[in-house]
Amino acid sequence: MEIKGVQGSVSFDGEWITIVKRAVGAQPREFRLRAADVTGTRLKPATRLFHGYLQFVLPGSAPAIESSGLLLGGRPPHSDPHSLSIPRRSNDGAAKLIAAVEQARTA
Repeated sequence: MEIKGVQGSVSFDGEWITIVKRAVGAQPREFRLRAADVTGTRLKPATRLFHGYLQFVLPGSAPAIESSGLLLGGRPPHSDPHSLSIPRRSNDGAAKLIAAVEQARTA
């Protein structure tokens, strides 16, 4: 399952979560996480005005702090490797992906 985000994507194959981030003018960066290593997930659905995000929390690390400001809309910074901003059209897919990761985590 794959979710298209803002300047990137997140995919989950049942065991590995792959986050690909594309910054303007730079090579895409790929981050892989094992679902069993994830200690928590966060999902903030997007609205008509603001992008949402999904985030994966790993052991020994705190969730990235949401940036404040009108243009950022309460999302983690783009530099956070374990989160990705999502548009409104990806809300349903992101919820399904988070549910699949949570199910794989507890199995």
